[in-house]
Amino acid sequence: MIYAETLLSTTLSGKEALMKTIIVGIGNPILGDDGVGWKIAEEVKKQLPPEANIDVVCLSLGGLGLMERLIGYQRAILIDAFAMKENDEIGSILIMKLSDLPSYSAYHTNSMKNIPLQTAIELGRSMGAQLPEEVDVVGIATEQIHEFSETLSPRVEDAVPFAARIVMDLLGQRTTA
Repeated sequence: MIYAETLLSTTLSGKEALMKTIIVGIGNPILGDDGVGWKIAEEVKKQLPPEANIDVVCLSLGGLGLMERLIGYQRAILIDAFAMKENDEIGSILIMKLSDLPSYSAYHTNSMKNIPLQTAIELGRSMGAQLPEEVDVVGIATEQIHEFSETLSPRVEDAVPFAARIVMDLLGQRTTA
């Protein structure tokens, strides 16, 4: 797994300035559609006004590693690919609270570093870490996330601007396209 991190910082005024926010694009940009979280985060970064007070990062990790990156923020928006279910279409967009998602590890191992994010957040809070109370998840339905490619499939690529708009709406910062 590549542990890459792209830090992009910006600032917002008003209510958002009072709530320290992080947007996290999750995935691996060399595994095709698994890199969609990064692409959406990069698009959101372009749309944020220069004075925004929002950190935008791209990460290839979860569990404890992701929890550590959320320390000090009051709000987080996570963007990631998700495995299609029977009635999903490739490129469909899911918007949920982290607390509404199943709490399981994608790696199904006994390693503490791969524990579910919900469990990692509980653990962090029990140790006194300041972690977001509000965590939104924006997911894009994908089919193939384990093929080496730096490009997204056409339907997942088409979802990027729509998902970026959803993230901007979640921020309360809609920009004109």
